[in-house]
Amino acid sequence: MHQTLLLCLSLLLAVSILVMIGQRLRIPTPIFLVLSGLGISLIPGIPRIEIDPELIFLIFLPPLLYEAAWFMSWKEFWRWRRIIMVLAFGLVVLTALAVAYVSSALIPGFTLALGFLLGGIVSPPDAVAATSVLKNVNISKSTVSILEGESLVNDASSLIVFRFALAAVASGTFVFQTAAVDFFLVTILGVVVGLAVAGIFYAIHRWLPTSTSIGVLLTFIAPYTMYLVAEEFEVSGVMAVVSGGLFLSNQSHRILNHSERIQSVSMWSTVVFALNGLVFILIGLELPVIINGLGDYSKIEAIEYGLMVTSVLIVSRILFSFVSVAFTRFIGQYITVAVRNVSYRAPLILGWSGMRGVVSLASALSVPLTLQNGEPFPHRNLILFITFVVILVTLVAQGLTLPMIIRWVNYVDPIPRLPEDEQQTRIRLKLAKAALTHLQENYANDLNDNELVRNMKNQMENDLHQTKRHLNALESDSEDIARYNQIRAEIITVKRDELQRLSSKQEFDDDVLRSEEARMDLEEEKNNHPIH
Repeated sequence: MHQTLLLCLSLLLAVSILVMIGQRLRIPTPIFLVLSGLGISLIPGIPRIEIDPELIFLIFLPPLLYEAAWFMSWKEFWRWRRIIMVLAFGLVVLTALAVAYVSSALIPGFTLALGFLLGGIVSPPDAVAATSVLKNVNISKSTVSILEGESLVNDASSLIVFRFALAAVASGTFVFQTAAVDFFLVTILGVVVGLAVAGIFYAIHRWLPTSTSIGVLLTFIAPYTMYLVAEEFEVSGVMAVVSGGLFLSNQSHRILNHSERIQSVSMWSTVVFALNGLVFILIGLELPVIINGLGDYSKIEAIEYGLMVTSVLIVSRILFSFVSVAFTRFIGQYITVAVRNVSYRAPLILGWSGMRGVVSLASALSVPLTLQNGEPFPHRNLILFITFVVILVTLVAQGLTLPMIIRWVNYVDPIPRLPEDEQQTRIRLKLAKAALTHLQENYANDLNDNELVRNMKNQMENDLHQTKRHLNALESDSEDIARYNQIRAEIITVKRDELQRLSSKQEFDDDVLRSEEARMDLEEEKNNHPIH
């Protein structure tokens, strides 16, 4: 137990240090962590780490999916629902079929069922890898929304394909009609279970006297409950977590107060950082275990198979993206679509954003050692190695070149959007106007008789005036904006230095100083986005 705890703490410390180095080198975090894990695994004396797939599915997957669903824009998800569903379901199934036919034709002894199993394992792109790579790239909001929405749903579809393919290999029988019906039932019932469990948590948040700490804790318990209940009913736990997370996120303004929202954001940010970091470094650390399991296969031959499957995945995704654009242009003549005349630059970005990650590795590791009759599972070690090659090549090759492709393509967002700074300022302006109007219309007597209310009105008018000026300043030249950002950062530093000086004075209590520091933290967080 002590060794396990020490290993976990060592990995978390290693992740923290490596992320700082990767940021300094401007290498996307998932890529740097996988490569670092590879390098660490080759050091003599480093203990071999074997990942339990149940640990990935049960411990890592629910919170990562829930966090992604929570911060997914429902407006964007609904706007791009058609392309998201086509990519998440249609592309996953077609990719699995393509991998199945190619691998069964070119890998000796590989049956179509084994190929379909491999296709289900390697078909879903990884959301974290794509968003990490795109974080520092000037890319359209629509593209990011489509990739995030796809990644929310495609894990479920790929795991369902994997489940049916695994059953077909184990039993030796596969009935397409039965599998298709079960596919939709597992998906739909997973959504139903997720919404039902989310409804229970909604009721607890809304009508029970929860404190801030309890409310934040409930947001952490919710995804595990959704996943476990769905798996207990043998439906899609992934779809349960995604649907439940989307519902509760959409109702967060009703079920969480301001303190719960602030604390939950901080908590989830740390948890997701730790889980993602552990997952990607563990992928790299798995290399020696996977190589040792190859057995009779030569490494060169296994690498060739891995590169072949990777090529099928990349080509299939790019072709499917172009076909989807052509179909959207055609069907847009008859039904309403988000954007009818989609540029052909878009599928280049979508097609090259198919980095694989944690779900593929966990699926491959969960392939059983033996069949129902006790015989060894055919080609299990090769499936594991091919999956590892796919993850490594897509993460490194596609991840490092995607920013260059985005800059080369220079794709313009088809949805006209105001800059984020201007959107924020306009929202604050509308809120200030609504609040001031309400105060003047409903509390005229208090404004005359109550000095505190009168001072509040003056403060609101001053805030409204400052917001208007800030909106006008967004149209200033770049030198004025740069100077403003510099002065604002300097003012914050002066305040913090003065607060630190006051902490040495006996006249001020530490509790009061910490409270003021927390207030400054919120003020700085509110203004931490400089004007561009």
